[in-house]
Amino acid sequence: MKLNGNAVKPGNVIEHNGRLWAAVKISHVKPGKGGAFAQIELRDIRDGTKLNERFRSSETVERVILDEIGCTFLYEDGDNLVFMHPETFEQISIPADMVGERAAFLQDGMTVTMSSHEGEPISVELPDTVVMEVVEADAVVKGQTASSSYKPAVLENGVRVMVPPHIETGTRIVVRPEDNSYVERAKG
Repeated sequence: MKLNGNAVKPGNVIEHNGRLWAAVKISHVKPGKGGAFAQIELRDIRDGTKLNERFRSSETVERVILDEIGCTFLYEDGDNLVFMHPETFEQISIPADMVGERAAFLQDGMTVTMSSHEGEPISVELPDTVVMEVVEADAVVKGQTASSSYKPAVLENGVRVMVPPHIETGTRIVVRPEDNSYVERAKG
């Protein structure tokens, strides 16, 4: 699918110089002289290298449509993560570094969105939020007001997060895997 260079949006995947790139940041520039262009920060979806590229509105780029499917996380196998395809029940093994640090939030049976191009997996999106148990939390310092800073805590997966003072060891909380941020106390 052809796109004008200035119509690329963040999150779009384009083919450029024979590689697949995800558009990360886009700024439209209108210099005093010459035509307007889009300054696009691209990230290679296979190895993560970054590239800044300028596209004029007259240029066209090839937008790549990815296949997205909800796969179930099964287990970790060394440096690989194994998922199951929901229809064929085929097991899909991908390198753990494709998921990166967010892999710590994977739980048995968790449904993730796997994007693939021509049958080859290229990225995995975790759910927006995950429920985790706090296994270690610092005690509240007397005199510290509720509106003051958060305190450090360690989750069951070993990840450190900052939580409000009222969260104690054993509390289940909702966390955002993208940035390891506390959302709220888990209900129930």
